Amino acid sequence: MRITVFGAAGNVGSRVVAEALSRGHQVTAVVRDPARFRELPAAAHARTGDAGNVEDVAELSIGQDVVISATRPAPGRESELVTTTKALLAGLTRTGVRLLIVGGAATLTVPGTGGGTVIDDPNFPAAWRDIARACSDQLETCRAETGVDWAYLSPAALLEPGERTGTYRLGTDELVVDAEGNSVISMEDLAVVLLDEAERPKHHQARFTAAY
Repeated sequence: MRITVFGAAGNVGSRVVAEALSRGHQVTAVVRDPARFRELPAAAHARTGDAGNVEDVAELSIGQDVVISATRPAPGRESELVTTTKALLAGLTRTGVRLLIVGGAATLTVPGTGGGTVIDDPNFPAAWRDIARACSDQLETCRAETGVDWAYLSPAALLEPGERTGTYRLGTDELVVDAEGNSVISMEDLAVVLLDEAERPKHHQARFTAAY
């Protein structure tokens, strides 16, 4: 497949690029700062571009099979998540390419709470609330879009660097938890989830989630 990855040098994006290359796909790895080219694998086609720029999105998605966005705004600029998502959707409306977005987990419902969400938990870290609200708005932006074949991946409650196991369980709008109530997935396996979805699409204009 021909895959464009925005945020290709980030925590999740870099793992998506590595996973895609390991499967033999042609990867266009997009970063905003060309100084970050050195962080990208030599096998990737490095390009500069901004997921928040409609023209960049359109140019970098022409002829591709799927676009994966793993961008994250800097602290204090969380509202850019929505404007970036709008630009991605607008750009892909022109090219008809599928979009996979790495989103947030805060709006997933928590099993056993009667519909309470992750962000409703009184122990939800205050430092994460702004990005969590931005991710909620990002999801609603996607849900309002009917002209693009998008899928929104909410990770597990705990997403951190780790090992690639290649195993995971999928869900839709409810947090996936283990027998002890924990919801965890490594960034490496989140990349596996994304590439599996790219290769064998199951979710169309819908949110899904994954955890161990």
